[in-house]
Amino acid sequence: MMTSSHTTFSKETFAAFRSNDRPGPIHMLNLIKLRDTAVYPDGQQRSGREAYASYGTISAPVFAAAGGRIVWRGTWEIGMIGPPSEQWDVCFIAEYPSVASFADMLKNPVYREAMTHRIAAVEDSRLIRLACAPAGSMFHGD
Repeated sequence: MMTSSHTTFSKETFAAFRSNDRPGPIHMLNLIKLRDTAVYPDGQQRSGREAYASYGTISAPVFAAAGGRIVWRGTWEIGMIGPPSEQWDVCFIAEYPSVASFADMLKNPVYREAMTHRIAAVEDSRLIRLACAPAGSMFHGD
């Protein structure tokens, strides 16, 4: 069980995200811990995994229309550095063509409907914006 929960970003964080509107694509690292049982306001009974799958199914066309694509997906095995309690059920990097494309996706009514399932499903998460850089054999880039 994780000690603190982060399931959405603040208005201040989103404003900072929007203000750095540099040209080019962005990568968003997603780390998701699912609830065992989803928590819906109407008491609907589903597992966190089922609710998150509904989020994915409903949001997929909006994600694609925004130019989004999954550039990396992995399965959590073991945390080598960090709190042992920090374990993730879903790990992926999504790419968006621009800051605006990500922001526009969030405004889409279908995406907002999908978010009800994500909110019900997610116990904790991390969403980290990354600048794309060339792959290579060095740990640092110059």
